[in-house]
Amino acid sequence: MATRNFLDMPTPSSLLSAYASMSTSIMLFRTMFDQLFPRELRNYVMEAIRFYWKPKSSKLTLVFDERDGITSNHMFDAAEAFMFTKINPDSNRLRITKTVKEKHINIKFAESEKVVDLFEGIPVTWTYVREQNHGGGGGGSSGGVYHLGYSNGNRSSSGGFSIEKRYFELKFDKEYKEIIISSYLPYIIRKAKELEEQKKDVKLHNLQLPYPGNPGGSKESVNLDHPSTFDTLAMDPKMKKAIIDDLDLFLRRKDFYKKVGKAWKRGYLLYGPPGTGKSSLIAAIANYLKFDIYDLQLMNVGGDSGLKNLMLRTSNRSILVIEDIDCSIQLPDRKGTPLQPNYLDYKPTRDPQFSLSGLLNFIDGLWSCCGDERIIIFTTNHKERLDPALLRPGRMDVHIHMSYLTGDGFKTLAANYLSIHDHHWRFREIKELIDCKKVTPAEVAEELMKSDNVEVVLEGLVNFLKRKRTEEDEPKDVISDENGEVHEAKKVKIVP
Repeated sequence: MATRNFLDMPTPSSLLSAYASMSTSIMLFRTMFDQLFPRELRNYVMEAIRFYWKPKSSKLTLVFDERDGITSNHMFDAAEAFMFTKINPDSNRLRITKTVKEKHINIKFAESEKVVDLFEGIPVTWTYVREQNHGGGGGGSSGGVYHLGYSNGNRSSSGGFSIEKRYFELKFDKEYKEIIISSYLPYIIRKAKELEEQKKDVKLHNLQLPYPGNPGGSKESVNLDHPSTFDTLAMDPKMKKAIIDDLDLFLRRKDFYKKVGKAWKRGYLLYGPPGTGKSSLIAAIANYLKFDIYDLQLMNVGGDSGLKNLMLRTSNRSILVIEDIDCSIQLPDRKGTPLQPNYLDYKPTRDPQFSLSGLLNFIDGLWSCCGDERIIIFTTNHKERLDPALLRPGRMDVHIHMSYLTGDGFKTLAANYLSIHDHHWRFREIKELIDCKKVTPAEVAEELMKSDNVEVVLEGLVNFLKRKRTEEDEPKDVISDENGEVHEAKKVKIVP
């Protein structure tokens, strides 16, 4: 075998010279390439090379966006509830939240946290993602949650708004696509519903006005800590039983509503003098059903489209409350003419930009089918001032008159506030005074809170009821308004 002569080996100087020559050629070629081909074309060529040379993945990723347009994505909510059950000691990053009124700490997944689940022997990987982008004015990603003008406390340099997008990613082998979609996802929905039914906290949501970047508005939420229940309501026992029976019937008639072609909802009108317990009844209904409450302030709604967008923010198994509809806003009738208020009770409000027909369309029109298992409650002190179109069945199915306090109602208040169920002679006297005069549960409840001594409280209540009877028996000055209607004149105390 021939061997090479050591003298034929290249010297270090020759190798260095060859390397320098090759480097120079490469640099010259690169310079010529940059000059002959524009940057856009070079980027296109490189992307094409990466695309065709990239190895094909065997994984499939499903994305669960928080929103689907302006509506909530039910699959995102179900996935978030389901992922709570997958928190384990191996989790590396968790989000901890708690409001001042909440009794417990909320634990959720933090950004980029991964969780591996096993379904019928198939491994899947969940990832929670939050993306924060900044942009100028205009719209944004249809799946995002928008925040006006600020990010981390600073206005964006473009003067626009920051866009936050939240979603879950579910990754698995492509060969299991049919099993995951047809079996695993419905399983997640069922588990989320079970967790929802087991929840202990009822939420009170305040629907917010739309703003640039968030045309559908938003909502702020707190726990509903109102202790009112049907047991504590100072209401006629027969009426309480009738309301409970109606709610129970509504809950179990999903198939019936579908069969007759009606949206699965129920409308209640609570009317009566102030202080008769309308708000307490709403809280009792929410606590009984474990339904969240959405409070809608009509005077903050800018138009029919804004009203619809706010309504779409509400969830199933919820109560939509519109309180004091007769005085919170001068609601236009179906012809666009504002309903005329009693001038003595008139309070200036801004002109509404939505119509009664827009409200009716959501309550009983095509938009009424956008949610299931909904209860809509209107409250008013003056039922006679409402447009008849609001009062017919199908819109307000049940009219509940919240009357003045009765003897049975007083017994409930005495049991709640004083922990007594009878008194050897005071109860009969108080019942006679209550039955002959108009007194509200709120007035009596205020008297029952004035002392810890039962005898002192009952004596004070008797004196209060006697004074009230005397005041109401006195003749009152009356005045006539421009329509000829007679009203009690309001007495003004002049201090010298």
